[in-house]
Amino acid sequence: MLETAREFLSQIDNYPITPSLENKLATSDRALFVLYDQLNLAAFPSEILSQKPLLIFVESLAYAIAIPHHKQKLVYILSAQRHFAIACHQQGFPVLNLFTEGTHADALIKFLEQYPNLELTYMQPSEWDTRSQIAAMADQFGDRVKSIPNQFFIADPEKFKSKIKKGYRLETFYRELRKQTGYLMEDGKPVGGNWNYDKENRKSLPKNTSIPAIAEIKPDQITAEVIHLVQNYLPNAFGKLDRFIYAVTRDQALELAKLFIETRLDKFGAYEDAIKVGEPFLFHSILSIYLNNGLLLPQELCEMAIAAYAQNLAPLNSVEGFVRQILGWREYMRVYYEAKMPEVRESNYFEFTNDLPQLYWDANTDLLCLKDAITNILNYGYSHHIQRLMVLSNFSNLTNTDPRQLNQWFWLAYIDAYEWVELPNVLGMSTFADGGILASKPYVSGGNYINKMSNCCSQCKYDVKQKVGEKACPFNYLYWHFVDQHRESFAENGRVSLMVNAYDKKLEDEKQAIRDSATKFITGVARSLK
Repeated sequence: MLETAREFLSQIDNYPITPSLENKLATSDRALFVLYDQLNLAAFPSEILSQKPLLIFVESLAYAIAIPHHKQKLVYILSAQRHFAIACHQQGFPVLNLFTEGTHADALIKFLEQYPNLELTYMQPSEWDTRSQIAAMADQFGDRVKSIPNQFFIADPEKFKSKIKKGYRLETFYRELRKQTGYLMEDGKPVGGNWNYDKENRKSLPKNTSIPAIAEIKPDQITAEVIHLVQNYLPNAFGKLDRFIYAVTRDQALELAKLFIETRLDKFGAYEDAIKVGEPFLFHSILSIYLNNGLLLPQELCEMAIAAYAQNLAPLNSVEGFVRQILGWREYMRVYYEAKMPEVRESNYFEFTNDLPQLYWDANTDLLCLKDAITNILNYGYSHHIQRLMVLSNFSNLTNTDPRQLNQWFWLAYIDAYEWVELPNVLGMSTFADGGILASKPYVSGGNYINKMSNCCSQCKYDVKQKVGEKACPFNYLYWHFVDQHRESFAENGRVSLMVNAYDKKLEDEKQAIRDSATKFITGVARSLK
């Protein structure tokens, strides 16, 4: 992986270190370390940038192989970082790119030891392990290394961390941030009279709905070089790399954001929960990829959507739903992560011990909803949020899968997944692994929900109308088995306590059939769906 990158390095004249840079580094000078998910100078303090510090980038093999990240993800992270380094160089910053088989901190330690007069500033990393490694490095060098707060988010986590406990929900947090930012607010009240239009955003997709194509960015020479590198030097990475369609520069990402506003935002709200076989993107923005490494900033996306509403380009339910995903959910995930790490990593409220089914790795299953979602992930490193929540996480819960294994899989499988955002979604929300701190109930459902929101069931081998037996949709009997096995988690929650009562009213023969079907599936088929 760490071979000389000719096309990239040819555009950065300070690698190998040139005599002019060597002379500069020999005297007292300043450097700024820019991490893989901080690729936007607008988030750094102007007083630091005005000094034109040396910008240091690190390509870490240890980070790339810590888990078998999706090949698309590895290409994206590395290509975006290289393109950003070139853009910084073109803006007049001295740029140095370091390669290491170790961690980012290992590369910085070696460099700082070589140049004892250098002072280094870094922005606090979002991910816990990288943060811990760099903090330990900073301690080693004392006053020579300075940390600054992470500015790639809107909310100050210190203001909210103490509130993250049972009973403090997203809606409360979201309203506080709406008031703080003024987004979709008028005279201190929410535009339209309601804070939340989620009830208008749960429509299934009509059969003849025209779905706009996603713009594909053709890989340039630098990205092609990274693709070759990943294919040849990281063969154990997850997923496929038959084609790479994503933006890798801020300009490209901004163009995609504009296209979303113009072509898909108007229908995003109504159909954001819909699923269609063979359509991984539908009306979703796919902009989380660029938000989560800094190419796009949360404020600008919220403001673009709000401007579209002001210009009558999109309805309020779509705009509010989009803003809520960024200002509400994304920010809430980050605050939760800051409040609950690192202990939350080991959360397993239901004490599930089953291994993650093989189908998550190869999509080899007759359950069409699962096959379609995982095929999308294998091909693109992406599926939208309802497939993540109500198909993949739901199935994991219903088969008693260890949520920590699911959590790691989400981390490595998705191109937009960094631990700070995927861990709260998996261990806090979808699996209820934290025992109800983030979410009020386990996210589980039978086949009816998937049938309502998708066209999967009409094409599936299994019959969603059958409740038990060989031909029945497994989600049906697995759901009722889950309700029975974990009834205390349902009985305590008014939203879902009726499900326990509904199960208890079933005839004993039906209950036994549910137990038999679920036990057979969980102990056998779920481990080897072929």
